[in-house]
Amino acid sequence: MAKVSPLQFIQQVRSEVGKVTWPTRREVMLTTVMVFIMAALAATFFSLVDLGIRTGLSLVVGGFGA
Repeated sequence: MAKVSPLQFIQQVRSEVGKVTWPTRREVMLTTVMVFIMAALAATFFSLVDLGIRTGLSLVVGGFGA
C-alpha cells in the first residue's frame, strides 16, 4: 500500500466526502419517525410476549403447588 502525505490524504478525504449523497431534512425526519414507531412496536411486542410467558409460568408453577 502506497504511503501518502497528510496533505494528499486530506485532499482525498475531501474528494470522497464531496461524492456523498446527503439525505434531505425531510428524509431524516421521516426515517427518525419510522425508527421511533418501530421501537415502540418492538417494545409492545416483547412486553406482550413477556406477559404471556410470565402468565404461563405462573399457571404451571401454581398448578404444582396445589
